[in-house]
Amino acid sequence: MTPNEELLHRFYQAFQRRDHAGMAACYHPEATFEDAAFQLQGRQIGLMWRMLCERGKDLRLTFNDIHADEQQGRATWDARYTFAQTGRPVHNHIRAHFTFQDGLIRTHHDEFSFWRWSRQALGPVGWLLGWTPWLQKKVQASALSSLQKFQTSRAA
Repeated sequence: MTPNEELLHRFYQAFQRRDHAGMAACYHPEATFEDAAFQLQGRQIGLMWRMLCERGKDLRLTFNDIHADEQQGRATWDARYTFAQTGRPVHNHIRAHFTFQDGLIRTHHDEFSFWRWSRQALGPVGWLLGWTPWLQKKVQASALSSLQKFQTSRAA
């Protein structure tokens, strides 16, 4: 196993334990993260994982297909959880892509079917509008607002 494969195993094992501090420790200080809901950098990434880990009481995570060399890596992971806003069960299948710097994650991009996710998480609204840029932008705005409120509540 390469050092970067070991890093990704540590990252996902910490995620399985909902150990947001362990996850954050895997990122370079100048890291960037992107998925359908978030576009973050630096410390915001650790804050996002903290929010998701603390709120995801029934989160179950599996991972596999970790491959990495000195520059880049990839993994596949599945998350099963209840979407808090609707109480609906979600099974999200994600393909992750990474780059590395100084033995840490420098860029992290998670890809998944937004339409599939929205059908599960949002029900009929997701079924009808999940393919539209409008709904994705609405979800992104809501996710960023949630992260900002979470940050404010932790600073108080």
